[in-house]
Amino acid sequence: MIKKYILSTTLLFLLAVVGNAQTATIKGVILDDKENPISNVNIISETDGTQTDETGFYSLKIPSNQDITVEFSHISFKKVVSTFNLKNGEEYEFNPVMSVAVEQIATVIISGNRRQNIDGVTVLEPETIRKIPSANAGVENLLLTLPGVSNNNELSTQYAVRGGNFDENLVYVNEIQVYRPFLIRSGQQEGLSFVNTDLVQNVDFSSGGFQAKYGDKLSSVLDITYKTPYQFEVNADLSLLGGSLSVENISKDSKFTSVIGLRYRDNALLVEAKETETNYDAAFADAQTFLTYKFTDRFQLSFLGNASLNKYNYAPQARQTNFGTLADPVALVVVYDGQEKDRYQTLFGALKGTFLVNDNFNLKLITSTYHTTEEEYFDILAQYNLGEVNTNIGDDELGEVEFTEGIGSQLNHGRNDLDALISTIEHKGDLKIDDHRFEWSVKYNNEDIRDRLVEWEVIDSAGFSIRPPYLPGNEQPYVPFNGPLEPFQNVRSTNKVKIDRVQAYLQWSKRSNLGTSEIWYNAGVRLHNWSVRQTDSGTPSAANKTNQTVVSPRAQIALKPRWKKDMLFRLATGLYYQPPFYRELRDSLGTVQPGVKAQRSFHLVLGNDYSFKMWDRPFKLTTEAYYKSLDDVNPYTLENVRIRYRAKNNAKAYAYGLDMRLNGQFVPGTESWFSFGYLKTEENIDDRGFISRPTDQRLKFAALFQDYVPNIPSMKMYLNLVYNTGLPGGSPSYADPYNYQTRLPDYKRADVGFQFVLVDDDKQFNSGWKKPFKALSFGVEIFNVFDVQNSITNTWVRDVYSKRQFAVPNYLTPRVFNIRTTMKF
Repeated sequence: MIKKYILSTTLLFLLAVVGNAQTATIKGVILDDKENPISNVNIISETDGTQTDETGFYSLKIPSNQDITVEFSHISFKKVVSTFNLKNGEEYEFNPVMSVAVEQIATVIISGNRRQNIDGVTVLEPETIRKIPSANAGVENLLLTLPGVSNNNELSTQYAVRGGNFDENLVYVNEIQVYRPFLIRSGQQEGLSFVNTDLVQNVDFSSGGFQAKYGDKLSSVLDITYKTPYQFEVNADLSLLGGSLSVENISKDSKFTSVIGLRYRDNALLVEAKETETNYDAAFADAQTFLTYKFTDRFQLSFLGNASLNKYNYAPQARQTNFGTLADPVALVVVYDGQEKDRYQTLFGALKGTFLVNDNFNLKLITSTYHTTEEEYFDILAQYNLGEVNTNIGDDELGEVEFTEGIGSQLNHGRNDLDALISTIEHKGDLKIDDHRFEWSVKYNNEDIRDRLVEWEVIDSAGFSIRPPYLPGNEQPYVPFNGPLEPFQNVRSTNKVKIDRVQAYLQWSKRSNLGTSEIWYNAGVRLHNWSVRQTDSGTPSAANKTNQTVVSPRAQIALKPRWKKDMLFRLATGLYYQPPFYRELRDSLGTVQPGVKAQRSFHLVLGNDYSFKMWDRPFKLTTEAYYKSLDDVNPYTLENVRIRYRAKNNAKAYAYGLDMRLNGQFVPGTESWFSFGYLKTEENIDDRGFISRPTDQRLKFAALFQDYVPNIPSMKMYLNLVYNTGLPGGSPSYADPYNYQTRLPDYKRADVGFQFVLVDDDKQFNSGWKKPFKALSFGVEIFNVFDVQNSITNTWVRDVYSKRQFAVPNYLTPRVFNIRTTMKF
């Protein structure tokens, strides 16, 4: 299987050493002041030119992602000059009116973000993503400053949106869905996300009510577009956490373009700063490439490739956690023996062909293959003391345990292996007829997953409780148990699963007028059919095969009144399904349940954009109120970043809230924003009543602020601030959630970065050592500036004397300093 994959990927790579120049299209109708079309208008850009036909229609291709000036001229009319800056592949309708009686129209910069505002999509600037400091910098880090998006673990790149979990988010790169590793249990094992920030050109994010063209998930869509370069460029980023290097190039005839990125990350700076002393040896590395070739003006081929290798070796030695109160301080001291060795290897290749039949008809064919092999091996013995802490100031043993109240030991064993191969082929189309736009797709997925899960935990002494407390007749430590020793937890399973999926969508959109207002419509429907087969030695079993189908209708409407105040109103609704992926089919004992149904969610989103000027600078206030009603819910528990499902559709749930974001130029020339979110989400399992879901993040406040030091404009400052109220999850993992609704403490974190810019677009040098650089900066970053002790979970231990259980917090990273330099050639 692996050899076949490598061969197919190699063939894809050889075929895809091809690409196209980065372009956008301007088109429209040119009229005179009496609304009559004007023919033979000369339209000239910096790279191309055309003329209007007898109906006044024109179409002109221009380079994208840069300011391009276009001149419209005619011997009988005053010329019109406008400047455009559009995204790669974008089409913009521009209908100028030419007059013989007025002066030339002033130059206007026209951006391509209007369509995203109508669709309810948040657009993030790649440069902002690359600058903002964080323990895990990247696209996902910036998402956490948006309302409705949360994650209380700075070492993880995963995120929850409006009450959903980590598995409910779609991620696309160049229209190709990408995946995360399956077995990762904690944030410090993650390393790198798939998205390479150095290669990013556009970032669009929708947190609900998204269109039918996006796939079947319940919460959000992150739509990434990688660069198609228009010049040679080298970027490098180095810090104590690792480094990255990217190279962009374009051929002389502009037909072939390539961008290649290499990354390496080492979390030792963060992990070794935590309270657990450890021998930590981990390396996370990957290589990505995006190649395009333009065979003709109508046909182009592109290739997206990724190879990543993550090694994680972890040998804890000792830990001391002080907790309790000033009057009654308690400490947990743990001595460890053993180690954990994990390995995650991923290969990914995708080939996309695009054929432009004409200016209004576009066809695409996309194929991709994703292969991951994952190993998770650990044997760790923990021996602990729980006792009173010496509080005598000035004593040499201040803070040490001087009286032991409980002792115990715990042995964790794991031998987990997973091999997954996911292959996809998809046809997409886009057709415009007058003011109507039709988009469609047909897609086939094949998922072949082989998994062995072996995990057990043995606990000795009354401190941890020997047998699982939920077993009948177990009253330890109050009553001795004389039966055979049983593992506290024991999960063993071997699964061979094949999943076939057929997906399709059709959507329609139209722009029109309603009185004096502009109005946009979008409506679509998705179909998803999937079958799950469990195999034994490669032979399918008819008894373990299921087939299900769901239909997902979705609609959006946007209205822009012609008011003095610049307002845009949006309404989005739809029935969203999430057919189960592999992890959702596997229950808490590791057994695959093929009959698990798709979770279903009804979305209703009301939104408003208010654009205004303050201090003569642009600002925008975005407000969205949302409601989600869910049924056929598959309940789960959340342990750090690992989700364990019950693999039953035995619950219903709801979520509602309000998201607000104010963004603009608080400091001239820089974009900053402040976000606020309110969320309430609850679930009802087996009709026992509604309780908080594991991601019930009630309140959220975040700020991203960019500034420069007065009198030193070359010194930049970046602040990333997040406050989240505590999540449910402070209870033991084995506990019945209806008996334990304990919440973790609030999550509070501020990261700040200072960057001294030596070279940039406004400061270039023609001689000296700075001459080769297009950009150069040095800086320092401070993570967790206020050294807040945030916790991700609790370890539960019992005092044999008082019969009390203590929740010992597992803290995240403290204050950490990092040095960073960036450069561009």
